[in-house]
Amino acid sequence: MAKEINDANYKELLESGKPVVIDFWAPWCGPCRSIAPIVEELATAYEGRAIIGKYNVDDETDLGVEYGIRNIPTLLFFKDGKMVEKHVGTITRDALTAKIDALL
Repeated sequence: MAKEINDANYKELLESGKPVVIDFWAPWCGPCRSIAPIVEELATAYEGRAIIGKYNVDDETDLGVEYGIRNIPTLLFFKDGKMVEKHVGTITRDALTAKIDALL
């Protein structure tokens, strides 16, 4: 299950030493809902090796402002606490798996 990421916990997660993938989404966003099952599935598949979480832009703001999130869905990829890639829009399971594998 994807971890709930919010303004209170994101810094701690980025400092965990594990690769982190953050899915910026909102409940009303159709494309966000279309990739949600993929994000959930991969969060389970990579549990213990990477942190894959969801950040609801309707409920939280600080992280979105810090990284200039203007469109959703947006996926941010972090390695060693630093952002290494930003993907805007939908993504296939295979493409997301490849990006996560590259972080490991």
